[in-house]
Amino acid sequence: MMLARFNPVRELTGIQREINRLFEDFFGETFERGIEKAWGPAVDITEDGKNIYLKADLPGMNQKDIKVSVEDDVLTISGERKSEKEEKKDGKFYRLERVYGQFCRSFTLPDNVDASKISAEYKDGVLTLTIPKTEEKKSKAIEIEVK
Repeated sequence: MMLARFNPVRELTGIQREINRLFEDFFGETFERGIEKAWGPAVDITEDGKNIYLKADLPGMNQKDIKVSVEDDVLTISGERKSEKEEKKDGKFYRLERVYGQFCRSFTLPDNVDASKISAEYKDGVLTLTIPKTEEKKSKAIEIEVK
C-alpha cells in the first residue's frame, strides 16, 4: 500500500476548481461576463553576466497605464488594462475571454543588483526591464574563539 502525504493546499485548490466548474455549468457565460476576473501578466526572468532581464506580457495596454517601482528591494509592476466594451445594438457578443482590470506583480530583488539603474522599455505589448548587477558581496568568514 502506498501512502500519500496530505497537502491541504492541493485539496483546497481542487475544491475551488470544482466550485468554479459548478458555477460555470449553472450560470454559463453570463456568469463569467458578470464578474471581473483577476489577472496578472505572464513573466519571464533571465540573466547573463551583467544583467537580470524581466519580460512581462502586457498586450493591448498603453505605456501610461503601466507603473514600475522599487521599494525596500521589492520590484513591483502594476497597472490597469481598460475594458473595450462597446454597446452593440444589432450585434451580439459570442465570447468574451480577454481579461481587463487592475493587476500587480511583485518580485524580491537579490542583493547583487543596483535598483537605481533599472531601465524599462515597452514595445509590442512586452515590458522589458533590465536590472544591472553589481559585484557580489563576498561574505567574510570570521572565526570566533570559544572560551
